[in-house]
Amino acid sequence: MEARLNLFGSESAAKLMRHFNASGRVISESTLPAATQELVKIRASQINGCGFCTDMHTKEATAAGESAVRLHLVAAWREAKVFTDAERAALELAEQGTRIADASGGVTDEAWAAAAKHYDEEQLTALVSLIALINAYNRLNVIVRQPAGDYEPGMFG
Repeated sequence: MEARLNLFGSESAAKLMRHFNASGRVISESTLPAATQELVKIRASQINGCGFCTDMHTKEATAAGESAVRLHLVAAWREAKVFTDAERAALELAEQGTRIADASGGVTDEAWAAAAKHYDEEQLTALVSLIALINAYNRLNVIVRQPAGDYEPGMFG
């Protein structure tokens, strides 16, 4: 499978990715737990059907020491006992934030309150920004049909 557009060979895409990646660094340097960040990126990527990002973030999570059980259960997190209440709140916010078009009211007050119960304002800022950013990455990769499977942890620095 070939991508429709070479995002890695385009000068315009390179400029755009520098800005996306700079935003990602701000989020990754926040106090939002790294494991939560990866779980949110994986779940949004699964929902959006982004194989490239699902591949990348499951491999990055594995390299960071995340358990195979938790990674296998991200798609079924509601039925899994392996996630903390804080992670569950972040995953719910990620799902609702990713599926905005599917819900007439957007993100529910209940989902927001659950997240606010576990995360301070800076962490919530990072979480909301992360949800928006991973959705942007997903959409880019899905539109161009970026192939998945070749990612190696750390390959983008």
